[in-house]
Amino acid sequence: MAVPAFPDVRLLIADDDPIFRETVVEIVEPYFETIAVESGEQAIEVVESSPVDLALFDMHMHLVTGLDVIRWMRRQQVMLPCILMSSQVTGELESQARELETFSVLRKPPRRESLLDTIQHALKL
Repeated sequence: MAVPAFPDVRLLIADDDPIFRETVVEIVEPYFETIAVESGEQAIEVVESSPVDLALFDMHMHLVTGLDVIRWMRRQQVMLPCILMSSQVTGELESQARELETFSVLRKPPRRESLLDTIQHALKL
């Protein structure tokens, strides 16, 4: 799949697994600017202080889950498109994500093409 580069588009990637986080960065960095963090708390700090066009969150981070961050964002009226990633995708998780207007829930590890395609659709590129 040919993905054009969008160097002015900033993606926030929050995952407490450093190997997975770096893998996602390696996949998307040729096409987008990235900000990678290791916790939900750090993700909230980034959303509060930096312009971001899309966020990718791991569901199961230590203190604050990806769903918790999305819930916080919606309470703050931040309608940033979000993609939630989890190795344990359930109907319940998908339902909660839908209620918070999460763009997509991807099973970890997502295929490269699927991840990039989902990002492009979320950004309407």
